Amino acid sequence: MLIGLFDALRSEKVPVTLREWLDLMAALEADFAYADLDAFHALARAVLVKDERHFDRFDRAFGRFWNGVSAVAPETFAAIPEEWLRQEFMRHLSDEEKAKIQQLGGLEALMRQFRERLEEQKERHQGGNRWIGTGGTSPFGAGGYHPGGIRVGPQGGGRMAAKVWEQRAYRNLDGDEALSPRNFKTALRRLRKFAREGAAEELDLDGTIAATAREGGMLDVKLRPERHNAVKVLLLLDIGGSMDEHVAVCEALFSAAKSQFKRLEHYYFHNFTYDFLWRDNRRRNSEKTPTTELLRRYNPDYKVVFVGDAAMGPYEITHEGGSVEHWNAEPGAVWFRRIHQHFRRVVWLNPTPVGQWPYSMSTQLVRELVENRMYSLTPAGLAEAMRALS
Repeated sequence: MLIGLFDALRSEKVPVTLREWLDLMAALEADFAYADLDAFHALARAVLVKDERHFDRFDRAFGRFWNGVSAVAPETFAAIPEEWLRQEFMRHLSDEEKAKIQQLGGLEALMRQFRERLEEQKERHQGGNRWIGTGGTSPFGAGGYHPGGIRVGPQGGGRMAAKVWEQRAYRNLDGDEALSPRNFKTALRRLRKFAREGAAEELDLDGTIAATAREGGMLDVKLRPERHNAVKVLLLLDIGGSMDEHVAVCEALFSAAKSQFKRLEHYYFHNFTYDFLWRDNRRRNSEKTPTTELLRRYNPDYKVVFVGDAAMGPYEITHEGGSVEHWNAEPGAVWFRRIHQHFRRVVWLNPTPVGQWPYSMSTQLVRELVENRMYSLTPAGLAEAMRALS
């Protein structure tokens, strides 16, 4: 029956393999999630899903699979050997619950009524006080209440795993969904290269143990520099004009980048790059940074990330004097090539939907200049960009 879950996961494009599926079977055989839907949901996700971006797809697949299971006719469950039911019930009942069973005439009478209800019931039931189902006050069911009954299925009280996949708390991690701060951080973590630099302030436990052993048991504390992400990032952001509608997503990206990269530098430009950029939009007219200074200040090992919708007049890229704000003696494309040739890794993130790119001539020009390393500002696109920068 569980092969249906495997098929559902594959149809939702969750990269689950046969090895992971066999691991889940082994975990079930070891009773890690016996007769508990909550536990089975958590176990299956932990074993089968290796990337948190796929949590939402897993919940969709699990929901579709379990809805199919719940649609199975009641007579199917009537084939369960009574001895199996008896042993499982007794294993989970407390002394207090066993005492309450006597209200219905003992376990024998309860099992007899349970079998009769299974034979009589022909459809799924919700609520009420007689049939096997969910809610209500029947002595047989899930999610309801009866002081002397047997719970069929998972625990009640709102703890059903269905609540988890219905709410789909991880939907914003899907690579096809809109970006959120958590999605930004998840994608940016792909661009990491850890190193230990700076002052020795962190306890080196292994070094301390080895040094103490060499000193014959006399404590010899060793310290080491803190481990941090050594990747250096230069973030260049388009500001103003058509980018105003993308301010929120750019702010989220900037905030996430600051939390992920210790060495992050940022500058702004409008529409395209020319002979200068700036760091403070309030002082953009008085505190400018010449692009030539940018190339002198930052080494080629910086990862350069342009963020912009690439929506402008084509002449702003190809012609001198094309800038809408000042007279540029050289075309923007010339300045962009200088940046691209200086730095080893350059990408462009575009917040405009990919389907709209072919309708913008300026977007096509920018894609050519960046050698097709333009990516959509979505979790999937951001992850591809980080791979290109690695």
